[in-house]
Amino acid sequence: MSLLRDRDFQFLFVGQAVSRFGDGLYTAATAWLAWSLTKDPTAVAVVSVSAFAPAFLATFVSASYADRYDRRKLMIATDLARVAVVAVAALLLSLGLLDLSLLVVTTALLALIGAPFAPARNAIVTQIVPADRLQQANGLLQVAFRAAFFVGPLLLAPLLAYGSMLAALVVNGLTFLGSAGAVAAIRVTRPVPAAGQPGLWADLAAGLKAVRAAPDVLVVIVTFVLALALTNGFLTVGLVAVVGQGGRYGLLLGVAGVAEVAGALLLAGLRMRRLAWAAVLAWALLGIFRAPLGIVTSTAGAAVLLIATGLASALTDIPLIALVQQRVPSHHLAKALGLWEAGVAGALAVSPFVASTTIALTGVEDAFLLSGAALVGLAMTAALTLARTARARRRGQVRIGLSGSEAEQRAVAPESTR
Repeated sequence: MSLLRDRDFQFLFVGQAVSRFGDGLYTAATAWLAWSLTKDPTAVAVVSVSAFAPAFLATFVSASYADRYDRRKLMIATDLARVAVVAVAALLLSLGLLDLSLLVVTTALLALIGAPFAPARNAIVTQIVPADRLQQANGLLQVAFRAAFFVGPLLLAPLLAYGSMLAALVVNGLTFLGSAGAVAAIRVTRPVPAAGQPGLWADLAAGLKAVRAAPDVLVVIVTFVLALALTNGFLTVGLVAVVGQGGRYGLLLGVAGVAEVAGALLLAGLRMRRLAWAAVLAWALLGIFRAPLGIVTSTAGAAVLLIATGLASALTDIPLIALVQQRVPSHHLAKALGLWEAGVAGALAVSPFVASTTIALTGVEDAFLLSGAALVGLAMTAALTLARTARARRRGQVRIGLSGSEAEQRAVAPESTR
C-alpha cells in the first residue's frame, strides 16, 4: 500500500479515521442519551432521523461551495464549527439543561454544519492522489472509515462505566479537533479563483448537467440510493427480529462490520476496469446472500451470510466514488458526490420504516426474501440500463466518426479535381 507512505494521504487517512471514530461514538452516545432521558424508543428514532434529514436537504447545495472555494479550508472550518456545537452540548449536559428537544436540535445542527464535509473530502482526494490510484485511495479510506466507525460505539461502554456521558461528548469534540489539524497539515495546490464565477443556483444547475452528461454515473448513484432505501433497515430492524437476543445481535452486527472492513481492504489492492458494472452488480450479490437471512436458525449460518453481504457492501461504494472522481469534471466533483451523499442520507432516514412496514405486513422470512429479490431486480435493471447507455454512446461515436470522414472527403474532393 504505497499510498500510505505519501505524506498528504497519510494525514487525510489518519484524520478521517479519527473523525469517523468520533461519528460512531456520537451516534451511539446520542441514541443512548435519548433513551436515558425518555425511556421511549420513539425518542431514539427521532434523534436518529434528526441526524440524517438535514444532510438530505443541505448536502447537495452546500457541496457547491466545495467546488467554488478552497475545499481544504472548508473542511477545517466545518470541523471547528462542529467542535463549538459539541462544546455547547457538553455544557448543557453538565448544567443538567440538555433535554430531548435540545438534543434533537444539537444533532440536527451538527448534521447541517457537516453537510459539505464528505463531498469536499471525497473531492479533495483527486488533488492528492494520481488518477490511476483513485480506487486504491478510496479503498484505503473506506477501511479507515468503516473500522473507525465500528470501533467508536465500542468505546461508549467503558466511557460510561469509568467516566460519564460528558466524557463521551468531550472525546467526540477532540476527534473533530484532530481531524481539523490533520486536514490543515495537508498540502494541496491553492485553487485559482475563476473569473466570472457562477452564483449558487447557476452552479448547482451546471453540476446536475454534468452528472446527466455522464449517464453511467447517474445510473450507479440512483441504484445505490434506491437499494439503500429498500434494504438497509433490514440489517438493524430485521436482524433484531431474526436473532431475538441482544448478545447475538451485537455479535452479528460486529461480524458484518468486520467483513465490510475486510472487503474494503481487499478492494484497495485490486484494480477494476468496469467500475460502473462492479458497483451495480455488487447489489445483486448482496441480495442473493441477504434473502436467506430470515430463515437461518443458527448464529453460525447468519454469520456466514453477513460476512458475504459485508464483503459485497464494500463493492457497492468504493467503485462508485472512483467512477465519479474519474468521470465528472473537477469543478463539479463535490456537487456530484454531494448528490450521492444527500441521497444516502435520505435513504438511511426512510429505510428503517420500509423494513419495519414490510416485516409487519409479510413476516420476517418473507420480508428478507423480498428484500433480496428487490436488490437483485434493481441490480439487473441497472445493468441493462448501463448496457443500453454503452450501446448508445458507441453509436454516437460511430456517427461522429462517419460525419468527420465525410467532411474530410468533401474537403479533399475539390483539391483532387484541380
